Amino acid sequence: MQRCLAVSLLVFACAGQVHAGRACNEPQDLKPETVEKSMTLAWRTLQALDASGAKVVVMARAGQDLSKYGVRYSHLGFVYRQDAPDGGHAWRVLHKLNLCGTAESAIYRQGLGEFFLDDLWQYEAAWVALSPQAQSAMLRVLLDAQQSLVLHQPRYNMVAYPWAEKYQQSNQWAIETLAFAMTAGTAEPVTNRTQAQSWLHRAAYQPTTLTITPLVRLGARMTKANVAFDDHPDEKRYSDRIETVTVDSVFAWLKRANLSAGDPVVLR
Repeated sequence: MQRCLAVSLLVFACAGQVHAGRACNEPQDLKPETVEKSMTLAWRTLQALDASGAKVVVMARAGQDLSKYGVRYSHLGFVYRQDAPDGGHAWRVLHKLNLCGTAESAIYRQGLGEFFLDDLWQYEAAWVALSPQAQSAMLRVLLDAQQSLVLHQPRYNMVAYPWAEKYQQSNQWAIETLAFAMTAGTAEPVTNRTQAQSWLHRAAYQPTTLTITPLVRLGARMTKANVAFDDHPDEKRYSDRIETVTVDSVFAWLKRANLSAGDPVVLR
């Protein structure tokens, strides 16, 4: 009974927010089996988060099949515990979504149910808790609506170059915002995207290099408003090497940089 009530509340919460904006891969008509799978995954994730003792984690979902590029997860967001005065709490997700059919994006604050309420390629979640220091730094930003938008660039590109500022994709916003949070109150705080990318360079972040041929690039550019390659250096683009921020590269970097508290937890 408790599980059914919790899942029902997740569905209700999603229904009230679904018109606020849609991701480009969000279905217009949700099938009952889609809702059931999404809510089951959300429930399992909620239970795991409650048992973890964490307050901020980086959460990934597998919205698209990117296996041909050697990439497992397509999208990530920050999941944080929001405590209530009555002693209760809720898990919220802050992430960046592309506005459907456009090259624009916005930052969304959602519940776990809505984060997974999609026609996912695989109903699988992966999350990694940030280190205690990173959790404290990020939580201050996540709870402040203005701070979470400081480094947001609305111009969206699914394969944005990590070391340029013309566009910004979802995972790129996340790590740039992490740089903003980690340097707050220091002698050299990050206040813009140039500084954030310099910090990421110094912290040894390494993007994923995708092999994308000219024909594929041309087809994507002509048919997708949210795909562009003109921010990539010519010497890399013309040799079919497209560097971008992937979930897989972020997970690997967080561990390498001692910004995570352990290995990713996978839930199915």
